[in-house]
Amino acid sequence: MVFERMPLEIWFDKYQFEVDYDIGESGMKFLKVKDLDIDLNEVELRYGYHLGHPELRKEIAKQYQGMTMSNVAVTTGASEGNFAVIGHLVGSKDHLIIEHPTYPSLYQIPRSLERDHSLFKLTWENQFRPDMNELRKLVKKNTKLITLTHPNNPTGSVITLDELKEAIEIAEAADAYLMVDETYRDMMFDKPPPLAATLSPNAISLTSMSKTWGLPGIRIGWVVADTPIIEAIRAVREQVTICNSSLGEAIAKRVLETKDNLLDGLRKSMFSNYAIVKDWMESQSWLEWIEPKSGVVCAPKLKSGASTDELCQLLVTKYRTFTVPGSRMELEGHFRLGFGGEQEELTKGLDQLTLALKEIHR
Repeated sequence: MVFERMPLEIWFDKYQFEVDYDIGESGMKFLKVKDLDIDLNEVELRYGYHLGHPELRKEIAKQYQGMTMSNVAVTTGASEGNFAVIGHLVGSKDHLIIEHPTYPSLYQIPRSLERDHSLFKLTWENQFRPDMNELRKLVKKNTKLITLTHPNNPTGSVITLDELKEAIEIAEAADAYLMVDETYRDMMFDKPPPLAATLSPNAISLTSMSKTWGLPGIRIGWVVADTPIIEAIRAVREQVTICNSSLGEAIAKRVLETKDNLLDGLRKSMFSNYAIVKDWMESQSWLEWIEPKSGVVCAPKLKSGASTDELCQLLVTKYRTFTVPGSRMELEGHFRLGFGGEQEELTKGLDQLTLALKEIHR
């Protein structure tokens, strides 16, 4: 068992702090502590609760009809939730299915743990929509877990209620679990389907404060599931991180308490930025895309079908603008374009991207 670095994170580690314009990030622009109406002076810097502070878990549970704090495990970002669920549910003789493309840890973890797995491909030809007939074909007798990411990163595609119900039925029939990464759910352009964990004991909901709320630095995510899954996550955490940052939990609780007011402003910014990206894409002769239906990311591709490595390398080194080449997310020919930042940064970043496209097409 060897844990290898993720190509996506290598790219981030090398370039994200070396640019003037970031149009590759996958969430809303990160906030600063001064942007929040919160007093952290009374936060106790002690070891915390292994499943997260009870008050934060209660606040999270309010979003999930029929669930209580006993169904909530607060984790160090959604990434730890991924690791804990996969590590617990999928043994050495088991099989899991991972929707692809997605955030790479969802497939890198089983690869590192040497678990048998299949990739459930979202295709350009199907508008990056999940094909449930194809999902059924991937199920094996020893399938223990199916993972979906919807709204999807990096394509911006969404799952319908009927599709979600069908995916749950597929998992139930296989005596498996369905884990749905719902990190971008609050940023769907239209009304989202119910939270997966509220629909079946076999469904697991996963999310974080990183993308919608612009708080990746507090490293707070959570898993909502049937109680035995939550208890298993506690066991994994006690051997890895033990507990969360008390500062991060305090910030998350405050933001969630006022989330409805905050969300209005965030969604207005999302739609305004999306209009800018859409207008820009309509003017491009070298690019094409499947228009996203949610979130603040999309995955344009070169019409030529060529790799975007050269484009993204030129963009970051000469034009000091950050995007992510598709090769870093196993989506060759595409690149991840994020539009969750400030409008001025987005506009200038797109201008630089235009210059880079012109240069490589001379």
